[in-house]
Amino acid sequence: MQYSLPSVKSTVYAKMEFTITKTWDSSPVSHKGVALSLKPDDEGILMVVDAPFFNDPPSPAGPRGKPYNQLWDYEVVEAFFLNSCKELYLEVELCPHGQHLVLLLAGKRKAWKKELDLKYDSTIHDQNWEGKALIPWSFFPDGVNKFNAYAIHGSGDKRVYEALYPIPKEQINEGQQPNFHRLEYFEDFSLSSVMGGEWKQPRSDLWKHADGTS
Repeated sequence: MQYSLPSVKSTVYAKMEFTITKTWDSSPVSHKGVALSLKPDDEGILMVVDAPFFNDPPSPAGPRGKPYNQLWDYEVVEAFFLNSCKELYLEVELCPHGQHLVLLLAGKRKAWKKELDLKYDSTIHDQNWEGKALIPWSFFPDGVNKFNAYAIHGSGDKRVYEALYPIPKEQINEGQQPNFHRLEYFEDFSLSSVMGGEWKQPRSDLWKHADGTS
């Protein structure tokens, strides 16, 4: 299923752009970096991915445009939006083959809601792929102040884990494995930097019980 995503409205605020150039442990990637941009929209944030296409692993079995559990086991680009004061965060995973996965977490790795519907479409262009997802405001916890993004591809011992803000080499212990939920390495981020300084984040009914508000 293909969604017709809205065009981004003209605004004085520039989109935020990021490029993933390091592996999770701060080594340089061996290919063109994964580009990710965040653009403003009245309904939420338009997340756009422009990435190399490895086709490894092959496509998950699930249909395009639908959530797929454990999508992190496939080729995927992920974005995390964190309220570091309460350890509440949104995880959005996009696959080149059209599947997606959205998780809401309260505490590290503690997903309390997952497989939410998402307006998402992707296109594969030979050695490259593009994905566009409209993330609604209801998915974001209040007070988002940190961000990180990741990319994963490859199979078996050739599995590659990449991070926008990786763990510094001097803090890597022998035998340490990649862990995308090391929230202490996320960097400062503000949704108002995308939407504009006077913008106020809408409160989300989804998060009322998770963050203790009513």
